[in-house]
Amino acid sequence: MKITRLLHHYINILDWYIIKKFIGTYIYSIALIISISIVFDVNENLAKFTQYHAPFRAIVFDYYMNFVPYFANLFSPLFVFIAVIFFTSKLAGNSEIISMLAAGVSFKRLMRPYMISCVLISMLSYYLSAYIIPHSTIIRQNFETIYKNKRKNTAADNVQLQVGKGVIAYIQHYDNVYKRGYGFSLDKFENKKLVSHLTASEIQYDTISDAKYHWTLSHWKNRQLKGLRETITSGYQLDTLILMEPTDLVYSKGQQETFTSPELHNYISKQIDRGSGNVVQYQVEYHKRIASSFASFILTTIGVSLSSRKRKGGMGMYLGIGLALSFGYILLQTISATFAINANTPPMLAAWIPNIIFAVIAYFCYRQAPN
Repeated sequence: MKITRLLHHYINILDWYIIKKFIGTYIYSIALIISISIVFDVNENLAKFTQYHAPFRAIVFDYYMNFVPYFANLFSPLFVFIAVIFFTSKLAGNSEIISMLAAGVSFKRLMRPYMISCVLISMLSYYLSAYIIPHSTIIRQNFETIYKNKRKNTAADNVQLQVGKGVIAYIQHYDNVYKRGYGFSLDKFENKKLVSHLTASEIQYDTISDAKYHWTLSHWKNRQLKGLRETITSGYQLDTLILMEPTDLVYSKGQQETFTSPELHNYISKQIDRGSGNVVQYQVEYHKRIASSFASFILTTIGVSLSSRKRKGGMGMYLGIGLALSFGYILLQTISATFAINANTPPMLAAWIPNIIFAVIAYFCYRQAPN
């Protein structure tokens, strides 16, 4: 009851009117553009689907059912802007905004229902990108590997990583299909001195174990070094725990998109502790999910500021300016992520640069809007 009273107190009929228009137009624009995208994608990939004999059920449920939320969320800022421009310019054209302002509603107050809508969209966008889309991306990428691209990185050579404090693992060649490695060694150091050197001709990951990090060594030999004394033990097979997993050994393009945000955070922390330098793309993805959820606030402010004034000749020029700004935002996101990976830009800064730049533009547009 208290929540209902608060909603009635802060959200009146005018707010509900704008919120319904905003959300409705947002959903409509997503459905329209994604439908067009699916038509183009089917036209482009139909030959490959036929060539690799992709089942119709897999095409619909494994590919396109996971294609839609991924790209809808990826271009959500653009859809937000299109929705705002479309229905706000229509309100302005019908003199509804002029009537609101003439009735004593300030432009700041007019922004309230827009911001409430942005809260809902931002929460949904973050939840999708952090928890739902990573799982659907795995299904979509597996489909693409089997029926579309036929390419996936399934092996790695000369892999070296720190699996514990002072413990370095090395695998000469690792095959991710069979979860098996060849030419394995595990060195343990204490005070920068080698105290143990374990080698094995093969190492096999236990995929049926309930716990993580279970490996089986074949044709192993362990040298224990203590001062000038050396103890050698060997055997045919050895079950052991080594703090590494197959995902630590083989990296495939877009792998960071298959982790939920908690999994990304844990993976980044683990790789940093191991001294791995191949974590920038994971850090960028982690921070980008948070930063992108705030894009709706920025682009909505720009959209309302540009389209709320009634103008002769329609909204053509301002719609073009707004679309250019929204496309520029998406482009800047890609550029900043590339700089973070290739030019040593801090990942967190790279993820937030588009928001910082466009927040300044949004503030300028807001100051120029009618009051």
